[in-house]
Amino acid sequence: MTTLTEFLRQALRNQHSMIDQAVRELSTEQLHRVPPDTGANHIGFTLWHYVRTEDNVVQFILQDRKPTVWIEGGYHERFGLDRIAQGTGMSTADAHALRLPSIDQWMAYQRAVWQATDAYCSSLDDQALERTVRIVPFGEIPVRQALGTICLTHGHAHLGEICVLRVLQGLPSSLI
Repeated sequence: MTTLTEFLRQALRNQHSMIDQAVRELSTEQLHRVPPDTGANHIGFTLWHYVRTEDNVVQFILQDRKPTVWIEGGYHERFGLDRIAQGTGMSTADAHALRLPSIDQWMAYQRAVWQATDAYCSSLDDQALERTVRIVPFGEIPVRQALGTICLTHGHAHLGEICVLRVLQGLPSSLI
């Protein structure tokens, strides 16, 4: 019988694999192309936002203010991006102006976050999932909800967005 912890860990691994597949071969131009007449952000912003969010939630919040992979690895300095921001509440103009490095450079950070998340999940048991944490704007929620809602549901929503943005560029959605 699979435990909730095992389920969440495997679901996150699957999601990470799908995100990797959706972006790993994009050119810098494809990563930053804003689809005309849509009001949408580009893939690079969406990717940055989600990976930074998972990093913040899993490292900083769920592990009692442990430094994020972003800060610990100096990625904000390497990439010339904000030390703290993760895109929530960012203006459309600022989101469109955000630029990631080459996908290979970005993927080093992304993989480091995936590994850190997996290491954290491997240390959990189902009882640990019931511990409550405070996450704005959700308030006090159990760890299972943070992983299930903020990491899985939020991540899948942004994965779908990335797939649509690929199609708008004439690329396959990557999930078929």
